[in-house]
Amino acid sequence: MTEAMLGPITSADFSYGGAAAPDYTSDPAALRLTVSVIADRAWLREELREDAGGVGLRVVETRGLEALGEGEPAPRGDILLVDCPAVTAADLAGLARLDLHAARTGALLVVATSVDALDGVFGVLDQSEPQILVAPSRAERVIALGHALARVPGRKVRELSEEDRMVLIRLTNQVSQIAERMDKLNPGAAGTTQLHGENPAFKFDTPRKALPAAAVIEARPELPDPRLVRRIIRQRQQRARFFDSELFADPAWDMLLDLTAAAGEKAQISVTSLCIASGVPPTTALRWIGQMTQGGWLRRIEDKHDRRRAFVTLTDRAAEAMSRYFADLGLAAEQTI
Repeated sequence: MTEAMLGPITSADFSYGGAAAPDYTSDPAALRLTVSVIADRAWLREELREDAGGVGLRVVETRGLEALGEGEPAPRGDILLVDCPAVTAADLAGLARLDLHAARTGALLVVATSVDALDGVFGVLDQSEPQILVAPSRAERVIALGHALARVPGRKVRELSEEDRMVLIRLTNQVSQIAERMDKLNPGAAGTTQLHGENPAFKFDTPRKALPAAAVIEARPELPDPRLVRRIIRQRQQRARFFDSELFADPAWDMLLDLTAAAGEKAQISVTSLCIASGVPPTTALRWIGQMTQGGWLRRIEDKHDRRRAFVTLTDRAAEAMSRYFADLGLAAEQTI
């Protein structure tokens, strides 16, 4: 799809109007978070309504995707829950407006899509740091809602049922594991950025650690030969023939390797391709991409020819680290698995 087909994305004002960010602290009667459900399939709207109510949210409206059109009123709610499994030019323009609305008002955006539509959805959602889910199960949607709850400052959630509590505990454990792995990528950082509320499980290192003085002066080594990196990737993938792939799941490293090879090949990597390279489900990969972007390892690059697409690449910091890593390995790198 070309830029010309997306007319509203390049010409329209995506502000829905003067919707102000809600006051999360001064109104005791407004402690219950609100959600808008946006989906074309009626049965799914009802299912999403049930899931939102199950974690203590109040559904204030449901609507179809066509209601995101230009001139339509902005959806209400602290959380905007959207299902968009396939995209047209109108859908993408609507998502872009919704993304900007969420960024301006502080609403939290959760968008479910499909693998086929992922590049388009990722391409237009560049303002509000949304959660993107790919073909999610019902449990994954509930986890995403729990994740959104944890990001809202100054709010208290009602007493949860035991089942709800276990869902959120599993979410916390999952994000804690990501945080631990991110710590290993950036040991000894001077501080942390708290991205998701007051829970320590949601803290991630910020890229504040300066390079040693010698490293600043010394010229950065060349990136490794992409043929070597591709061979390492194939060797890592071969393990799945003999072992359960989850034993070796290391999405951050697999994505760094893929992007390093692409940099050497002068190739651009779409978010869909990077999700495949990660070796984990797309929704999990997207969470990693988000955290590695926040941590200063990855960055998003807009496609100059098609505004519905965006690519992911290494930051200078990540390229520096990968170059020095392979240079330090020397000939031993050829034996790395």
